[in-house]
Amino acid sequence: MSLKPLLLILGITAATVVTAQESWRRDNRKPGPSVYHSEENYEWTTWFNVDHPGGRGDYEQLDAIRFYYRARVCQTPRAIEARTTEWVPARETGEKVHADPTVGFWCLNEEQGPERNCSNYAVRFLCPKAILDFSMNIQGTWGTWSDWEPCSAACDQVGIQLRSRNCISLSVPCVGPKVEERTCNGPECPQTDCSLRCVIGRANAECDACLCEEHVLLGSVRGAGGLTAEGATITRHGKLLTLTDHNGHLRIPGICPDGNTTLTISLQGHATLSVVVPQSTERTSVVSVQLKRTEKLHVLSNPESKARREGQTTAFCCKVTGTPQPDKYQWFHNNSLLEKQTDNTLVLKDLHPEQAGEYYCRASGPSGAIKTKPATLKIIGRNEHSCNPNPDSHHIRLPHDCYQNSTDSFYYDVGKCPSSTCAGQLDNGIRCKDKLSYCCGVEKMEKRQLTCQGYQLPIMVVITCGCQKCVDTKAIVYGRAIAADNDEPMRFGHIFMNGVRISRTGYKGTFSVQVPPDTERLVLTFVDNMQKFVDTTKVLPFNTKGGAVYHEIKLLRKKVPVTISSTDTNMLELGEVEGEEAMVQIQIPPNSFYKENGEVFTGNVNASVTFLDPRDVSTAAAAQSDLNFIGDEGDTLPLRTYGMFSVDFRSEENNEPLNAGEVKVFLDSAQVKMPEHLNTMKLWSLNPYTGLWEEEGSLQVEKKRRGKREERTFLIGNMEIRERRLFNLDVPENRRCYVKVRAFRSERFMPSEQVEGVVVSLINMEPSAGYSTNPRAWGRFDSVITGSNGACLPAFCDEQKADAYSAYVMANLGGEELEAVQSSPKLNPNLIGVPQPYLGKLNYKRTDHEDQRVKKTAFSINVAKPSPNTAEESNGPVYPFERLKDCEEAPFSAAHFRFSRVEGDRYDYNTVPFNEDDPMSWTEDYLSWWPKPMEYRACYIKVKISSPHEINVRSHNMGGTHPKTVGQLYGLRDTRSIRDMDQATVSAVCLEFKCSGMLYDQERVDRTLVKVIPQGSCKRDQVNTMLQEYLVNHLPLAVNNDTNEFTMLAPLDPLGHNYGIYTVTDQDPRTAKEIALGRCFDGTSDGTSRVMKSNEGVALAFTCGDREVTRQSVFQALQNPQGQTVTSVVRGEGRQNRRRQRANALRNSRRRSTRNPTGKRKETKN
Repeated sequence: MSLKPLLLILGITAATVVTAQESWRRDNRKPGPSVYHSEENYEWTTWFNVDHPGGRGDYEQLDAIRFYYRARVCQTPRAIEARTTEWVPARETGEKVHADPTVGFWCLNEEQGPERNCSNYAVRFLCPKAILDFSMNIQGTWGTWSDWEPCSAACDQVGIQLRSRNCISLSVPCVGPKVEERTCNGPECPQTDCSLRCVIGRANAECDACLCEEHVLLGSVRGAGGLTAEGATITRHGKLLTLTDHNGHLRIPGICPDGNTTLTISLQGHATLSVVVPQSTERTSVVSVQLKRTEKLHVLSNPESKARREGQTTAFCCKVTGTPQPDKYQWFHNNSLLEKQTDNTLVLKDLHPEQAGEYYCRASGPSGAIKTKPATLKIIGRNEHSCNPNPDSHHIRLPHDCYQNSTDSFYYDVGKCPSSTCAGQLDNGIRCKDKLSYCCGVEKMEKRQLTCQGYQLPIMVVITCGCQKCVDTKAIVYGRAIAADNDEPMRFGHIFMNGVRISRTGYKGTFSVQVPPDTERLVLTFVDNMQKFVDTTKVLPFNTKGGAVYHEIKLLRKKVPVTISSTDTNMLELGEVEGEEAMVQIQIPPNSFYKENGEVFTGNVNASVTFLDPRDVSTAAAAQSDLNFIGDEGDTLPLRTYGMFSVDFRSEENNEPLNAGEVKVFLDSAQVKMPEHLNTMKLWSLNPYTGLWEEEGSLQVEKKRRGKREERTFLIGNMEIRERRLFNLDVPENRRCYVKVRAFRSERFMPSEQVEGVVVSLINMEPSAGYSTNPRAWGRFDSVITGSNGACLPAFCDEQKADAYSAYVMANLGGEELEAVQSSPKLNPNLIGVPQPYLGKLNYKRTDHEDQRVKKTAFSINVAKPSPNTAEESNGPVYPFERLKDCEEAPFSAAHFRFSRVEGDRYDYNTVPFNEDDPMSWTEDYLSWWPKPMEYRACYIKVKISSPHEINVRSHNMGGTHPKTVGQLYGLRDTRSIRDMDQATVSAVCLEFKCSGMLYDQERVDRTLVKVIPQGSCKRDQVNTMLQEYLVNHLPLAVNNDTNEFTMLAPLDPLGHNYGIYTVTDQDPRTAKEIALGRCFDGTSDGTSRVMKSNEGVALAFTCGDREVTRQSVFQALQNPQGQTVTSVVRGEGRQNRRRQRANALRNSRRRSTRNPTGKRKETKN
């Protein structure tokens, strides 16, 4: 066997490069057969494999092996032998490797051939036996030791001295080390005054740490996800001690194991960690460290808007967290920095008017910076009214038979107090959040009587507004979690917030979550137990004033996993558009997979990578989070996506989740249509707790050859797949605007009929032709909630080219899609809400503009940034990004886009006006329809009508047994019956009535006196026997002498479908009514339907005459709408009402799908 010579000088090994040999020996000579093959002197250790060939190569170093197996390797191995994990000897691999028994074995990937990496090697060492049989006396003879080399240590430092000897026997090997080392101390430093007292060891020269010459600290550092932490810095008192090697190992001599020595470990992208060296009496100590990913700063609570009187004191607070925590705070007033304010609490004393305005804080630290949302400080004069005592104008719609000649309309001004913050009775204490919140509300109401056709209608009118305690409300988000491709529900999935499970989805994918108090940003993650869908993180807008907001959560279906080998180079292509090239490729080098505990994984991997392709506009609703990140200065900024991908790597054997290191991502540059984006493209990962995207790395342009001829340009970046599994290819975009949108109850578009709680969404499309792009692709998806003054939607825009950016806009309320204003056959600027010529520049088109069969529930526009030199563009509906406040506070007369509900055949009248979209509009009054503002109880009765026509039915609701309300009107409900789909002469109606129960004082119940009155020539045929029996047994019993109607004292109990009564209690009035109405339609106590089942769960039956009643109704053309503005809006309304009547059955028989701006109507399955 031919052996290569090895040279050992001053402890540095000049290792031999070999390609074919059996084992490597320490001496320079070929041993005699009787010595080498004798098992009485030496024996081989077990095989060791402490590294894998990922990264730079495979390193089986002796120091690392001793770190893990301290007692299993001798001090000076005689020889080393290597083989692969497949039991192939090193000599047969054909790979270039290096070996030295005193150092170990290593193979470098860069020294192998093209597209080839080192194998995974295991090694063993030849060591002397623990007990030798000296009787054989076959040991060689050593020469004398050389002198110790001089100690090179500086004063009061520890160094190493070496000496060596040679084996003088020619045929017999020598046993023992050839080189010895010992620690040595440098000369004493000049005496200085050092106050440091050491429990172990002595003070070093700098007098800042204790020194233990004979102790060595060994350690292992792992990064997030268990990946090796190469290059981590180890410092003590700010002084660098060492760096970890490529295996994440460290070795520090001289550290004292006294339990008081603290080391600081830092690694890029990870949170700094301090470690205390454990107390020990051994000469060697071992520490193992797991680092966590740096957590970007995020806001837990923003400063709260407040109102104070002049001369009072107030405080603003912000709470920001991250890893590490912020170390600096700054406060700004109207964007001007406040000097000497460096705490997270800002105290303002002796307030004066100049201090009114907006305040926000900026927190910063090693993990970045972030700004809070601004809070408004309102300063009221010492003798000034805290609230304007004069109410704002607010018109409500009167019943169909209550036309007012005095106003020449069906509307009456009942007044309204704005729910703005006021000073109230607050002390001068310093607090972040006021114990009590005060709002402007109704202080005094006046009861008036309006003359209608044959009766007097009582109505409560606001006379005076004042400052009082705000109405307590709860915010709720609810909806369905369904597949983006076919609406399959995610059944019994988990919903997480801040890593804690807070709810589950039902069998039909439904969910409901109450928003915790003080929540600023609602981030929910939907996790499918069945592993059908990708884990989906959503930032859900909610109504801060309270109430329920409906969301449909679209989920991407997980890709079927493919099986790959962890020891091969694997390339995965991502792209979902047929006939198009893949957008993204992911390259996984061999041996890149790790278990979650940091161990290298070897075996087959089930790899599932799900790609959200922005070239398909239908995927926009499934986009995760809200595509925002925090910039260097702390501002929340938008991203424009070029694709998201979710990865799931699992062991084929036991389904164990796996991480991966050094993964390469290739983005085809041909898919990036805007050249300026090539240099700003980055890789991002989603923080599931904050819903914000965080940078993983940049991408560089490189050319790669595919096949023999084709050369393509890619953007290439590196990433590690650790605890985060969702990634994004995005560029920051700074061309931003806001689009003003309002939603209305009907096409009358009256200010008082604006609807709050509507989810308005905007899809930013690729730039149009002229930028050489594909107009199908989308770049961003945003949703906001309408308030009392509409909503402002963020969008990308361009000032130079009007059609550079386009967008689709749509609106949804409780799963019902609202209609946009028509754009054909004639464009009407007054209806749309935007004047010419700006409307033409925006190129407004409803989705049915060219095809009337397409749904009417979205519109497209060019997001043309308004020109500052054009007066007609300065008043909306598009506002520059810096004018957000102008957009939010724009008056109703300013330009805006409009949506309206498809008006159904239903009318509600409350004696005490209440806006169900705004729970804070609730008024404390005995005649309030809803007696408790956070507990809404909805009641319905099902009535069957035998008639060839659909009939209008009214419920007349009065106080029945409470002395404060007896004989007084709570309200009216008018609803038109819905024809049975199978019986032409049968229809049914689910009619709301006021539930019995406690009034607002919670002292005594009132059983509501309810009259059910069909409008026309009708006769009562039947009363549900179980309902009749209940009413007889629960006195008093209402008199029912008139067979044209039905009167009852409403039951206190929630009876159910067997009685024909449907009752639901919820924290939101719309939700309670929707659930009860669904059960009533279905005729069951636990089901739901949008198809009226006329013969199921009926309470009353009437037979009506053949002649259809002709009258002015809310369901027919209106007479003389109030005001000139309204008149211009409702022209041609008779024609539109006829359309609404035809659409009514459709609206009541199904729920429209959401967020499909270009799709056609789908057939409804009963």
